[in-house]
Amino acid sequence: MSDLKIFAGRFSNYLGKKIAANLKMKLGKCSIKTFSDGEIWVKYDENIRGSEVFIIQSTIPPADNLMELMIMIDAARRASARRVNAVIPYFGYARQDRKDQPRVAITAKLVANLITVAGADRVITMDLHASQLQGFFDIPVDHLYGSAVFMKKFRQMKIPNLAVASPDVGGIKMARAYAKRLHADLILIDKRRPKPNVAEVMSIIGEVKGKNVLIIDDLIDTGGTFVNAVIALKDYGAKEIYGACTHAVFSGESVDRINSSPLNKLFISDTLPLTHKSPKVEIVSVSGLFAESISRINKNQSISSLFDVVKGL
Repeated sequence: MSDLKIFAGRFSNYLGKKIAANLKMKLGKCSIKTFSDGEIWVKYDENIRGSEVFIIQSTIPPADNLMELMIMIDAARRASARRVNAVIPYFGYARQDRKDQPRVAITAKLVANLITVAGADRVITMDLHASQLQGFFDIPVDHLYGSAVFMKKFRQMKIPNLAVASPDVGGIKMARAYAKRLHADLILIDKRRPKPNVAEVMSIIGEVKGKNVLIIDDLIDTGGTFVNAVIALKDYGAKEIYGACTHAVFSGESVDRINSSPLNKLFISDTLPLTHKSPKVEIVSVSGLFAESISRINKNQSISSLFDVVKGL
């Protein structure tokens, strides 16, 4: 891996250091500044000519994080990097993936176009809100799954009398994968969303009473959907309730909602930094999974074995 260099944007610097440490490397040196007028400036402080460059940055709002990633990609391209890989642990704007009402933008496609035009040769990301978003890119996309690390955690816990729940229909495929691998029952929570960021639980399908329940979701934003699911499951007779969430966006009063809910423990990944501490939240790092993917891509090896948890579904 002599030609491999890893850099990170300011927002994902904490994760970049972990990934580099897993590869027994140091994070590349890069100067990033924001001028007084808000413009972002990037300079690589080491030679990257002919190198394979991996740039780690989540594109969560504000838009500066996305802009910083694109500027880093452009700077690497102009510095004659052999190949530029955008490692996007959390792909922002993924929920704006279709025209669900008249005269709105398909922002997920716009962001995919911006990253491609900036000069990225490949994108590595994790748990897209909808896996078909890979088709929005005209460059290769490696879609990793947080379940690869969460599954190991839950197998170690050996939770008895377990059932796995999806908080909505969209997550049923992943919930089924967890249930199959953990030899657990499956529960579906049917919800209705009257307006954005507001979720209302309608009914629960499956046996809940006396069960220990694990709720699987790709992200938690305001926490409304997740906490409503926890409360509904408790009302239906669930004993202990656990959660697993790859992207802890945690906006607004989400942490307060989680803390005041009957949830026992929520396991999150470190694709995003945890800005609000909570005794109910535990981090499970995905840095090793990203590091292994980077190593295999650099060596032109297959990474399909890393997707084993969802194979065949």
